[in-house]
Amino acid sequence: MTSQSDEIRNFILKNVTNHPKDISTITAKHFGITRQAAHRHITKLTNSGLLLAEGLTRSRQYKLKPFIDFTATLKVNNLEEDKVWRKYIRSLLKNIPSNVLTICQHGFTGMVNNVIDHSEGTELTIAIEQTNELIEINVTDNGVGIFNKIQKEFDLDDPLHSILELSKGKLTTDPERHSGEGIFFTSRMFDLFVISSGNIYFAHMGEDDYLLEHQDKFTQGTSIKMQIDTSSKRIVQQVFNAYTTSDSYGFSKTIVPVFLSAYGDENLVSRSQAKRLLVRFEVFKEIVLDFTKVESIGQAFANEIFIVYRQQNPNVHIYPIRANDQVQNMIKHVVGDQE
Repeated sequence: MTSQSDEIRNFILKNVTNHPKDISTITAKHFGITRQAAHRHITKLTNSGLLLAEGLTRSRQYKLKPFIDFTATLKVNNLEEDKVWRKYIRSLLKNIPSNVLTICQHGFTGMVNNVIDHSEGTELTIAIEQTNELIEINVTDNGVGIFNKIQKEFDLDDPLHSILELSKGKLTTDPERHSGEGIFFTSRMFDLFVISSGNIYFAHMGEDDYLLEHQDKFTQGTSIKMQIDTSSKRIVQQVFNAYTTSDSYGFSKTIVPVFLSAYGDENLVSRSQAKRLLVRFEVFKEIVLDFTKVESIGQAFANEIFIVYRQQNPNVHIYPIRANDQVQNMIKHVVGDQE
């Protein structure tokens, strides 16, 4: 039987990554104990080597202590991603559930292959860190930068448009050798997937996407970070199946974060913005438009998507999700005008 002390310490280990500064307060509230009592458990975890404490007393933060912490920098020329995986990463990962190990292999080899084939870089830095709860894999190159390359190859107006296209999937600058599915599916296999390049930071976590433009740290080339809980039950085939429609075996369904079709703080009101969002929708059978972070849309924007495009592309099915009342009402308004 698990004691309350074990439950408290397991809770701390599970939640410290998201609450490095206030883990004692969070723990005390969750279990109905004092902050002092919670802090005693944190101290025991620190003394046992499972947690690391950083900073002075008032600004102290805690984090999981890694028992694997490896970094290597390699020349890109003549690299083979499967050999890099076996030599540097697989040998370090022990006692990992097979589903998590498969996800790590899929993500790592896919991102290293992207560096080899697309980055135009000369060096690749790989890093892996494992704690009691988490595996983090980083792949960084010194190439031209993923957002800049996509912008140039597809003649896009802004690097931010590159992120919108990446989020849809099936995007590649080398269609003869690549399907353009790697980043899309990898981002959904891991609990957290982050791309940093130049001054842009884009993250996919759970069902949410986050974008930070003009981040303080400028990233030379492209840096990919992938994190997964070692107890994750996710399996690769389930991720692929989630984006396959009932009448297809391939990648036929996608989820697109609508907020990425806006630049900066502009509102989504125009037909041209809608047309930017709609680019390449015809390569899918089913499009789920996620309206998270979209406060409102204009009539022209909604009409272009839900009337004009649907009429011109009857075999492409578009469904809105996570829309607030204003967005839902505007969609109902334009659709109702045609009924």
